[in-house]
Amino acid sequence: MSEREMTPNPIPSTHSRHFPIATTRRDFLMQAGGGFGSIALASLLSETGGIPRANADDAGGKSPADPLSPKPTHFQPRAKRVIWLFMHGGPSHVDLFDPKPDLVKYGGQPLPESFGEVMTRRKVARNPLMPPVKPFRPRGKSGLEVSDFLPEVAGCADDLCVLRSCHGDSVNHPQSVYQMNTGNILMGKPSVGSWVTYGLGTESRNMPAFVVLPDPGGGVKGGPPAWGSGFLPATFQGTTMRSGSNPILDLKPQAGISNEQQRATLDLIRRLNASHLQQRDFDSELSARVNSYELAYRMQTAAPEIVDVNGESKATLKQYGIGEKETNEYGTRCLLARRMIERGVRFVQVYSGDTGGWDAHRNVADNHGKYCRRTDKPVAGLLKDLKQRGLLRDTLVIWGGEFGRMPMSEQGTGRDHNPWGYSVWLAGAGVKGGFAYGATDAVGLRAAENKVHVNDLHATILHLLGLDHELLTYFHNGRDERLTDVAGRVVNEILA
Repeated sequence: MSEREMTPNPIPSTHSRHFPIATTRRDFLMQAGGGFGSIALASLLSETGGIPRANADDAGGKSPADPLSPKPTHFQPRAKRVIWLFMHGGPSHVDLFDPKPDLVKYGGQPLPESFGEVMTRRKVARNPLMPPVKPFRPRGKSGLEVSDFLPEVAGCADDLCVLRSCHGDSVNHPQSVYQMNTGNILMGKPSVGSWVTYGLGTESRNMPAFVVLPDPGGGVKGGPPAWGSGFLPATFQGTTMRSGSNPILDLKPQAGISNEQQRATLDLIRRLNASHLQQRDFDSELSARVNSYELAYRMQTAAPEIVDVNGESKATLKQYGIGEKETNEYGTRCLLARRMIERGVRFVQVYSGDTGGWDAHRNVADNHGKYCRRTDKPVAGLLKDLKQRGLLRDTLVIWGGEFGRMPMSEQGTGRDHNPWGYSVWLAGAGVKGGFAYGATDAVGLRAAENKVHVNDLHATILHLLGLDHELLTYFHNGRDERLTDVAGRVVNEILA
């Protein structure tokens, strides 16, 4: 039997006139034996820190515990916050961060037979190998090789930790987007940002803990479930925002409504909701909706200030490429990400690429040329800005897509999807800079050395945030669920 659960709810008042039919284990315990089972459960969970603080309200001095209250980490964290630069569509690792001399040497020749068995379903093994579109060069003091596609990011090479042996489980975009975001190829699981918010709470009472800045050209393949909360309460799902004076639709009150009028209306709604919530045993989904009213009210002041970049210096705007045709849009969103984490937002995702994005089936040079020009300077600007402000040491920056691309050609100048081996890089928050970990095979087809599965990547992200991926769990449908399911290991080798 399934159970709606995140943290124990306060025991309902004995004066309540509402007696719901028991549909969950918790309901049964609350109603059986005068509620003694529920009292015992609450006592056990409170000893393990399972009951967060409750705030008094007007309904008998009781309220649901605030699920976004700051929570302690399992151990000392290296990162306090995350900015995830998601390159939707699948950037080509063999053209950007994974140099393969053999791919240059054997370009135009068929894939060796020893690689062919993994390719039978895609039927592209007969396509010839295609050399990288642009050359790689050693960069910085570390000599980390980065493609000429990304000259600005290459200038930050000594801050990058490139995982060259990442791999996942699906060749299709929606399933791979879900897996990179939720750890599972199936829709409906909580996203990484939701798990982080669930585990750590928020540092800001005026902004959501988890914010998503989608590409204005269109959504990702798979849609909003990529940043959804899945079976976690809705409080923990990502909030989508955009630049401009109206970052969230319908956030501003109607013209003619004063702050005093709105506050009085919300106070009345809060009192009525508190009574309604108490009668329903402080249901977690209803609680999330009630809390959203107050957050929306506070955001009316905070959100417009955050998205207004006019107060930034000209040097900062130039660093992000703001004001330049190619980089203005993505640069603005990268700057917004920095402004958000400065103001307590815990987890920010910045997407590049519409429903097609980096999906270079036809022409890698044109496709990646366009998206690299749009993102290269803003990404480098973000890294430099974080470093200058002292934020990079406890902010984890992640760059990558849902998978990589094949070393063979498709339609002559393109590349097909490749989930068997690709690159993701991390920066800041105690990871080794100027460092490459793992390797794909000689032509970049499959992860071959020190493999990093998506579950391992997620375990490492949580570890950097001070969370043990095996202890961050949520009871759902009879089992303790977690982001990494029954797999995942922390890649300790990349930690500085």
